[in-house]
Amino acid sequence: MKTCIVTTDSYLNHDTGEGHPEKPDRVTVVIDNLKKIKPKNLLWMKPKKFDYKYLELAHDKNYLHKINDSFPKEGLNFLDGDTIVSPGSKKATRDATGSIITAIDGVMNKDFNNAFCAVRPPGHHAEKQKAMGFCVYNNVAVGAYYLLEKYNLNKVAIIDFDVHHGNGTQDIFYDHEKVLYISSHQFPYYPGTGAFNEKGNKDNVLNIPLNAGTQPHEFFNAYENIFKKLNEFKPDFILLSAGFDAHKDDPLAQINLESKDYYTLTNRILVFAKKLCHGKVVSILEGGYDLNALKESTYYHIKSLLEYQ
Repeated sequence: MKTCIVTTDSYLNHDTGEGHPEKPDRVTVVIDNLKKIKPKNLLWMKPKKFDYKYLELAHDKNYLHKINDSFPKEGLNFLDGDTIVSPGSKKATRDATGSIITAIDGVMNKDFNNAFCAVRPPGHHAEKQKAMGFCVYNNVAVGAYYLLEKYNLNKVAIIDFDVHHGNGTQDIFYDHEKVLYISSHQFPYYPGTGAFNEKGNKDNVLNIPLNAGTQPHEFFNAYENIFKKLNEFKPDFILLSAGFDAHKDDPLAQINLESKDYYTLTNRILVFAKKLCHGKVVSILEGGYDLNALKESTYYHIKSLLEYQ
């Protein structure tokens, strides 16, 4: 079996302006590095078009109309203080969402074992009715709804290891008993959500707040609670909001993981995925803002996906 990278060059045209941390180079370094080392058993796919109704499951219709009208014909448009769109953002945002749907289809149809979506903009801060934190559409939330609706799965787990709490994903699924949302993140920190007592109305949210300065051994110890919750929930599929900004070199946070720790983290998740859901895992890029750290960390993440077949 194989691992698939789902990506396309439309991300290059999502212009966030000079000096913005969420820039095209983030995806370019990931793709260039993988193509240079040419791992065996790695497939490449482009995202396909998808039914708009899946966006409407994750987001309010009025919000979607507002976003559709917000893409400028020229220049930049600020959706909030740091979430910016340009003319090329319309296709880039659709392709980012389409990537997770394409990846899910491939795993469900057994075309490949697992997948990583190397796309931007990220998605986990986008709430049902609000863009924020560089995010326009909540890609992983659309993917979860797609699994529930298209494939009639009973339970989907989302593990979010981005250093920032995925307030948007939590917001969308706070009342949804079929979706377990798990997040490890620096706290208190942007966006201010993700306290341990935020558990979801169906006990379907697990937040693991981490202090600034957390070391790798402390991080992995915290994941024991995550694996216990995952084991209790017994998902049919696991989606990963794969942010790599808990790295010690990342400029936007203060957690001290090293690049190789993402191999260990991914491997531990895959052990449970194999036991609980026959290894059905799709991962999608969220944060990560030091280019060298992102390049190395995604390599280790994908190395684990490739090896654990």
